[in-house]
Amino acid sequence: MADMYPQPAPQRRAEELRARGLRVTKPRLAVLDVLSQGEHLDVDEIAARVRTRLDSVSIQAVYDVLGALARAGLARRIEPAGSPARYESRVGDNHHHIVCRGCGTIADVDCAVGAAPCLDPSNSQGYEVDEAEVTFWGLCPVCQKLRAAD
Repeated sequence: MADMYPQPAPQRRAEELRARGLRVTKPRLAVLDVLSQGEHLDVDEIAARVRTRLDSVSIQAVYDVLGALARAGLARRIEPAGSPARYESRVGDNHHHIVCRGCGTIADVDCAVGAAPCLDPSNSQGYEVDEAEVTFWGLCPVCQKLRAAD
């Protein structure tokens, strides 16, 4: 019966927080809501969007929330070379990213072959590998058009 009547997003997010041992707070719910939009946002972008939902929130509070969510497995931090840290809500599937060299847009790329961790190192140095992080670089379609127009 629960499947016929899905929970509203705020209630579902509150339950996700509780299930991971986190207190339910307005800043945590607001950050989860922002991340649920599916973008790869930096802390300033997240804070600006959270402020449209809450009266006020400090940048430090957003950092603290993101750290707690990442440690709990509810958010993922990525750091493409030369870019600030970005956060997303897509977790647990070991997907990768493609970054536009022109505008910095980031898109998700599912694993190319096989099961997680997608890539096997030639020598794991005794590590038990459970994740591989790959970043592809190129030009997005918009930047390709701009380049062709120049």
